[in-house]
Amino acid sequence: MSKVIWKPGTFIYPLPVVMVSCGTMEKSNIITVAWTGIINSEKPMCYISVRKERYSHDIIEKTKEFVINLTNKDLVYATDWCGVKTGAKVDKFKEMKLEKEKAKFVKCPAIKQSPVSIECKVKEIKNLGSHDMFIAEILSIDADEKYINEKGAFDITKCNLITYANGKYFALGKQLGKFGYSVQKKRKKVSK
Repeated sequence: MSKVIWKPGTFIYPLPVVMVSCGTMEKSNIITVAWTGIINSEKPMCYISVRKERYSHDIIEKTKEFVINLTNKDLVYATDWCGVKTGAKVDKFKEMKLEKEKAKFVKCPAIKQSPVSIECKVKEIKNLGSHDMFIAEILSIDADEKYINEKGAFDITKCNLITYANGKYFALGKQLGKFGYSVQKKRKKVSK
């Protein structure tokens, strides 16, 4: 087996696909982003990368805050639609029948239908060429209580989260393992 060499490009897949809400409760917008992720754990930080010409770019640059809303199978149409329409011309919340939910630490709304909304405060903006990277501190993670199990833990398997890869959306599949399972000691069965 041999690999074919392609020119350098954006081919690290799959990626989370999220709807980022910004602005204020009165004048808000949603931008779909697939270039996002965690960059630090102590203090928790993340990033989104946004093209400079996107309507939301200037809003986030001015307000220095946004909410990352995780997306699931129920939101895949709205996720795509919010990524191809401009908030300069349409009210994406209204058109996609998405409910605004008051965030606890930022002025921009969260999306009520999202299983998880992550409130973020911009700490640094890095100009990278085609995109600016908004590096942000995570102020709060707001999870829908219907995804919290009886032990008080978030059950990601109930969310039906989606990902993005090579221009397409995919549903996440079944769990294959857990962190550390490859080195975990196997328990011996005790005979009774």
